[in-house]
Amino acid sequence: MMLDPIYWVLVGFAFLLSMGASAMVKLRFNRGRAVTLASGMTGAEVAAALVKDAGLQGVSIVEHQGFLSDHYNPMTRTLALSPHVYHGTDASAAGVAAHEAGHALQHAQRYLPMWFRSILVPMANIGSMLGPMVIIGAIMLGAADAASQGGLGHTLAIVGVALFGTATLFSLVTVPVEFDASRRAKERLIALRIVRPGIEADTVRGVLTAAGLTYVAAAISSVLMLLYWAWRAGLIGGQRRD
Repeated sequence: MMLDPIYWVLVGFAFLLSMGASAMVKLRFNRGRAVTLASGMTGAEVAAALVKDAGLQGVSIVEHQGFLSDHYNPMTRTLALSPHVYHGTDASAAGVAAHEAGHALQHAQRYLPMWFRSILVPMANIGSMLGPMVIIGAIMLGAADAASQGGLGHTLAIVGVALFGTATLFSLVTVPVEFDASRRAKERLIALRIVRPGIEADTVRGVLTAAGLTYVAAAISSVLMLLYWAWRAGLIGGQRRD
């Protein structure tokens, strides 16, 4: 099963896609660190300004260890910023901090895709791990054989693909959630005059666009793997025998 060259081609493609997107983020982030904001605001101050401007109550802003480990936790209403973002006074720090504040705004305004993504989290975690194992078991039971239609193997194949499909759906929903948070961030940074039009705004835009492309890369990889598993199980592209 795992000797299938198509599988390894897809794995390699996904790896290269992910590495390329990550390299772009690091490049843009490092360039942004060289652009100091005229406002002199730290990332923590930027996040606090956006939260205050939106009239949000009970949102905590804390320092969190790890490079680009920044995130917003809707359960605790906490904005966790990595050390450089928390203390930095450059375009990268401002962009990332504002992006996470954008998630807090989404949460407060009940942005539907964000809520849908939150619901998908437990199912996606289970589906990404269990789905391929169920599909492999189904293939071993002959799910791809025409004679197995309606049998246990075929049923397991459908279940396995559906499980993995939740992880793919999560990846797809994440894309508009992340780009919307970045859109909100860029709008408020300009409106509140935290960043100036020109090099500061352009640098922030570049950092956030590069970060968004990592989610696009993850979604593309997940869709390709879902199609692969469905094909191996004989659910698309006609029946095949191993």
